[in-house]
Amino acid sequence: MAINFSAREEPEVMVDINTTPLIDVMLVLLIMLIITIPMQTHAVKLNLPQANTAPSNIKPQVDEVDIDFDGTLLWNGTVLPTRRALEAQLTALAASPAQPELHIRPDKLTDYKYVAEVLATAQRLGVQKIGIVGYEQFAQ
Repeated sequence: MAINFSAREEPEVMVDINTTPLIDVMLVLLIMLIITIPMQTHAVKLNLPQANTAPSNIKPQVDEVDIDFDGTLLWNGTVLPTRRALEAQLTALAASPAQPELHIRPDKLTDYKYVAEVLATAQRLGVQKIGIVGYEQFAQ
């Protein structure tokens, strides 16, 4: 309770309630309620298909083209006498339904123009899976 001092001689008692402690208690209760409520997770349930096939252990067929320092081409170890023979091999490779990989292995001393000719011919004839292998010989 509070006392109201006014111009009169006798003090008058104020009967209004003091709300400050009530607000403090309510704030403490609100904070405790917020802390104790578990976090809401907004998860979406999805029915995803399960994979039923095992990865195949079948290695793909690989054809290799070796390029010597003088531009000589070897198809899987067999010397190709002309560029036409290379084009015939690449055309047959591109026409196969399950196209094998083509690995190009240039010699360390090979000029880039020979490698570029083989790459351009393979791309022009429609070979899709081309890779250059043998990087370890260039690392020093």
